[in-house]
Amino acid sequence: MKGKTMKVKVFTLGCKVNQFESQAMLRTLEEKGYQAVPESESSDVTIVNSCAVTAASEQKAVKLLNRIRREDPDTVILLTGCMAQTQDEGSSKLKEADIILGNKRRNDIVPVLDEFFANRKKLRSVEEFLRHDDYEDLAVYNFSERTRAFLKIEDGCNRFCSYCIIPYARGRVRSSSLEYIKKEIQGFAANGYREVVLVGINLSSFGSDNGLSFADAVRTACEAADIRIRLGSLEPESMDMDTLRVFAEYDNFCPQFHLSLQSGCDSTLKRMNRHYTTAEYEKIVSDIRTVFDNPSITTDVMVGFAGETEEEFVQSAEFIEKIGFARTHIFPYSRRPGTAADKAGGQLSNDIKKKRAARMAEYADRARRNFLDSQLGRVEKVLFETGNKDEMYEGYTPNYTLVYAKADKGIVNKIADVRLISIVEDHIIGEII
Repeated sequence: MKGKTMKVKVFTLGCKVNQFESQAMLRTLEEKGYQAVPESESSDVTIVNSCAVTAASEQKAVKLLNRIRREDPDTVILLTGCMAQTQDEGSSKLKEADIILGNKRRNDIVPVLDEFFANRKKLRSVEEFLRHDDYEDLAVYNFSERTRAFLKIEDGCNRFCSYCIIPYARGRVRSSSLEYIKKEIQGFAANGYREVVLVGINLSSFGSDNGLSFADAVRTACEAADIRIRLGSLEPESMDMDTLRVFAEYDNFCPQFHLSLQSGCDSTLKRMNRHYTTAEYEKIVSDIRTVFDNPSITTDVMVGFAGETEEEFVQSAEFIEKIGFARTHIFPYSRRPGTAADKAGGQLSNDIKKKRAARMAEYADRARRNFLDSQLGRVEKVLFETGNKDEMYEGYTPNYTLVYAKADKGIVNKIADVRLISIVEDHIIGEII
């Protein structure tokens, strides 16, 4: 391969953390002379950054690996991400991968590829996580075709929810330094980004391993550059009043809070080994709405968890509507081998899970509509991202409400004041002032 420009493409499955890490790996390879190409183009190397949060996630990765091998048979497939970390050597799920790269080895992607090309033998480079591992700094500065960038500032999780394998796939909580956050935010700003989303596996646990706090991270990000700062998914119990008041000090902080709920029933939460009650969750939401003028609260909700009765499901659904979430991501419980919940009694059929997901969506849709109604008449600062042939451009308010407004292409990656006028389907039509 000496003297040849190597082509590489990346398929990213799962969360925003994976999206960040995919970009970081691409940046490292491009610095070493690799050329990034679209997913549809043949390449010398194909990276699959996998997810293992559910059994369904892993099956999706396996199908993708099979498709890549079928459509691009000569490419070298490098599998990384959580499935690569959790599968035992020799697993049939890994058979199409030439290289298995664990979640601790992303900074070693170039020497690992060099080793493979030197020997042309299947290679597995996976290290187990230890209790006191260091945080792995990954630099990005640039996201392809985006006006919004992601910045991972935390990795790992100490929670061990009964349905989740991620603490084994990602290790314990590890936090970046404040200097790293400042440098990366300034790098994104220098490259023209107008918004950065802070992400992590358990984002709000930032600092629990190094004497810092989540408020320290957000303060550093907001002060680093004059761009909007948004938060990724959060565990709710970390959002105390002192932390919220720090966030509210900054005009460039976006008041959208994705507070993972999973269930609106206390008995189900206990079986899930979640660390709060519905009353505590409701108090946190109330505090957010006290501190911020026009926040949005979004969430994830699981239906059909092991042992969930009809009464428990109804309790959860009614809680969703009571809180008034701006958006609710609903998903059926998927059994994950290796977790406590997989061994629990009371497993429900896929048919029951599907029906409950549809019923839950009715509650969530009513809450969503009420939220959109509450936005009408307001004037909000919208960061415009893309447009279409009808000269309607789309963007997001600070609380992540999707807005369409008539404009020209010069509006892309700019922030404009927009009056929110009417609701169409799942978004709002606005008028630029």
